[in-house]
Amino acid sequence: MKALRNYIDKIKPNFEPGGKFEKFQSVFEGFETFLFVPATTSKSGVHIHDSIDAKRTMSVVILALIPALLVGMYNVGYQHYLAIGESDNTGFWTTFLFGFLAVLPKIIVSYVVGLGIEFTAAQIRGHEIQEGFLVSGILIPMIVPVDTPLWMIAVATAFAVIFAKEVFGGTGMNVFNVALVTRAFLFFAYPSKMSGDAVFVRTSDTFGLGAGTIVDNFSGATPLGQVATTTGGQVHLTNILGEPISLWDSFVGLIPGSIGETSTLAILIGAAILLFTRIASWRIMLSVFVGGLFMGYIANLFASSTYPGSMLSPLDQVCLGGFAFAAVFMATDPVTGARTTLGKYIYGFMIGVIAILIRVYNTGYPEGAMLAVLLMNVFAPLIDYFVVESNVKKRLKRANTNA
Repeated sequence: MKALRNYIDKIKPNFEPGGKFEKFQSVFEGFETFLFVPATTSKSGVHIHDSIDAKRTMSVVILALIPALLVGMYNVGYQHYLAIGESDNTGFWTTFLFGFLAVLPKIIVSYVVGLGIEFTAAQIRGHEIQEGFLVSGILIPMIVPVDTPLWMIAVATAFAVIFAKEVFGGTGMNVFNVALVTRAFLFFAYPSKMSGDAVFVRTSDTFGLGAGTIVDNFSGATPLGQVATTTGGQVHLTNILGEPISLWDSFVGLIPGSIGETSTLAILIGAAILLFTRIASWRIMLSVFVGGLFMGYIANLFASSTYPGSMLSPLDQVCLGGFAFAAVFMATDPVTGARTTLGKYIYGFMIGVIAILIRVYNTGYPEGAMLAVLLMNVFAPLIDYFVVESNVKKRLKRANTNA
């Protein structure tokens, strides 16, 4: 590392004002501060310095996402080999390798497109390269089906970075969660590639690995997709071969779904990392789950065959689909979420309630977490405003009473 530090110090003057590569100063600075903690210090005034900067914060979030990503990769391979009837004859590493090869191109496309736009915007503005897309770049491929075409991910990522981030001023200024805007763009622009029975399980080979013929009783519907198409009677959730799945199967994540959203267990491991490092707000995280369990209980209490989603238990509601992923990694976004203490409780609770409301009572849309977070992104500043105004009024009243 010392040799690398010396090399960077040697070439640094070329990228400073007056150097032959001064136009690329922001690009150089981005790479330098990614590798090393900046050595600059404040010259005057009172400043409180934390031991972690924005890049290190983003690195912790990426670390927290790794368990869900790895389980998601394995699950992609597991669902594929289950679909071709070879799951019992395929080892762990072959199964994981299939999923790794299927997911890796999506990660590469997401980062190349998103960071390319961010680098370009920084160069045009003459600003430093921000760190926000380090997390968004890995979130995007984790919240899409495995068979989403790469060019669609590229188009949606470009749209989200430009219109949901850069036009607002870049990292820290955006109103909406960039990764969720990407997913929303894909869902409304290319619905056939974001829903249905043919996109969540890869049935073809990946780079020549895993070739085979689909078994006769195969169905690629996700559990929530099955619920949405239930007509009368009880809801019976099955895997892609028609075998019953339990709450434990949903919790572990060996079910069809978006790449990183299926394993509640892996997501909770990531939540523990975020809470232990104090990166994410436990108030938002907890209140999203409380809101979801509450609304799931109310819906189940008044269950009706007209709305088959209401027949799911509250625990099923929070373990299926993207609910847990949204609660841990999307709702806790410090830029687009509420910032006051009371506001965080209200914000998170409403996300949980709205997600289940959409899922249960909108039979045409089996998943509600994405829209719930985006909707509450809009209301987060308003929630904070009323909380602050309420606190101001209470203090004025107390001051007048004391006077």
